[in-house]
Amino acid sequence: MTDLSSYADLDLDRARRRGYPEAVFCAGKTPEQVAGIAAAVAARPDVVTLFTRASPSHARAVLEVLPDAVHDAGAGLLAWPPAEPAPAGGPVVVVTAGTSDLPVAREAMLTARYLGRRTEMVVDVGVAGLHRILAHLDTLRSARAVIVVAGMDGALPGVVAGLIAAPVIAVPTSVGYGAAFEGLAALLTMLNACAPGVAVVNIDNGYGAGHLAAQIAAP
Repeated sequence: MTDLSSYADLDLDRARRRGYPEAVFCAGKTPEQVAGIAAAVAARPDVVTLFTRASPSHARAVLEVLPDAVHDAGAGLLAWPPAEPAPAGGPVVVVTAGTSDLPVAREAMLTARYLGRRTEMVVDVGVAGLHRILAHLDTLRSARAVIVVAGMDGALPGVVAGLIAAPVIAVPTSVGYGAAFEGLAALLTMLNACAPGVAVVNIDNGYGAGHLAAQIAAP
């Protein structure tokens, strides 16, 4: 196995201990470090490994070592082994307020999917046109967990939570004009949602939302 001792200590036993595997957060790591980690996980094809926040150079480094890894460039995510686990539990529905929220939403959706949940996505249904979210009520009400991804005013999670029984995981994004403060305005709106049953993850944290949804929607 590749010697990672100078920069990483992989928790390859996490899947057995917690039921969910470790993920590799690529931001802040060099491509060479990410490649070394990829070489180490190659010895464990029984464990799903997600590489999140992967830049193009990170992705190239992973794919040189794991050429069959799935790469979603928009989400900045790679998954290996490439085969999705057989779905159990769920479904998890991921909702975006706008098209600009899709990268974070896809990170959330792929995380839940590679953690073994059935997933579905509803896009571009922000509060500027409430009829759009109302058109998807049957889908939302079929979910075990709903992830709502929104920037700007961040109002959509509270609206969704007021319409359904399942828990809502709110993900603020750094989408918006100056007073959005790179997602801080959306974060504060979500933390102050008056509808009960809303949990909030950090700004742009699609991975955290997908993981929590997978745990909630477990069989």
